[in-house]
Amino acid sequence: MKQADCYDESNNGVVVMVEPYSQKEQVQQVVLRILDANLDRTREGLRIIEEWCRFGLNNSDFTRECKHLRQEVAKWHTADLRAARDTPGDTGTELTHPQEEQRESIKSLLQANFCRVEEAVRVIEEYGKLYSSGMGKTFKQIRYRVYTLESKLMGFARYQQLLRSHLYLVTSPSENLLETVEAALKGGLTLVQYREKTADDSVRLEQARKLCQLCHAYDALFLVNDRIDLALAVDADGVHLGQQDMPISIARDLLGPYRVIGRSTTNSDEMQRAITEGADYVGVGPVYETPTKEGKPAVGLQYVSYAAKNCPIPWFAIGGIDPNNLNDVVEIGASRVAVVRSIMQAEQPTLVTQYFLSQLHHVQTVNSKSNKSKVYEQS
Repeated sequence: MKQADCYDESNNGVVVMVEPYSQKEQVQQVVLRILDANLDRTREGLRIIEEWCRFGLNNSDFTRECKHLRQEVAKWHTADLRAARDTPGDTGTELTHPQEEQRESIKSLLQANFCRVEEAVRVIEEYGKLYSSGMGKTFKQIRYRVYTLESKLMGFARYQQLLRSHLYLVTSPSENLLETVEAALKGGLTLVQYREKTADDSVRLEQARKLCQLCHAYDALFLVNDRIDLALAVDADGVHLGQQDMPISIARDLLGPYRVIGRSTTNSDEMQRAITEGADYVGVGPVYETPTKEGKPAVGLQYVSYAAKNCPIPWFAIGGIDPNNLNDVVEIGASRVAVVRSIMQAEQPTLVTQYFLSQLHHVQTVNSKSNKSKVYEQS
């Protein structure tokens, strides 16, 4: 509504009468409210993401980009847009959804807020064309920058999680697949690979989707063995490739630059080739004979020793490793191990997981103290 001055002859005075907005003015008012609401959403979402970049990741580049985006958005949040706000009359303030009331993990929190920002920026891009000649173009570029930030940030978070992961569970077919994996996750597991060679694709898709959701609920990485299509279908964090699978460069083109790609290796040549091709990590083994790799001879501890001295990227000793021989593998230089039967066939997967992690944590602590001692001696 707007006010208009009118002359009232009955009492020889000027009174203020209220007239309705014209249709054009009503539309414009609605546009202003839409822009105000979505500018608020954008700035709030970016701030939530920025706080994790700053305090959770301690990453100045991501923090700076979030701040710059917020500042650019704020320039468009002008007084006339704020003046159009009508919170009491906004029916949307009472709408909610159960998924908004809880977040399962930091990853789900970040993804929810990226979605919030991207949706809001798209709204601003379209309705902004009715408000200002440059607004639509500006927010189109901001939207692309947010997409890029999301990809880089989630990729960075994945790699940081990979670096922190010292126990790697590779699944095998099981009637209690989900229960076993969740039990291991409860024990502190942070890296899972779904490996299923014989089931129908419909079964694999359903199992992979449930496992991916489960892992992300525990802030764990979820990878798929061999199948890039399956990894993309369930939004997995990456894939693990064998020596006979496609080149890493092609897998990278299909998956994009920010998902994890691992490669199995059995000797130094395969390791160096995987590193050169851009693998994020490698498997080193099989250390001992294992039915999981039937017909493939064990490489023994010598290759583990070589990896400890020469591999510059994360690597996992794998193949027949269990609580009885873990210390032998650790003593030769392994700080990360991958297991299958030791957890998948365990009566108490949670306790076995905790045992593995405690032993691996111990060697990390010893190595850290040793490295500090060497630095002190050299200084």
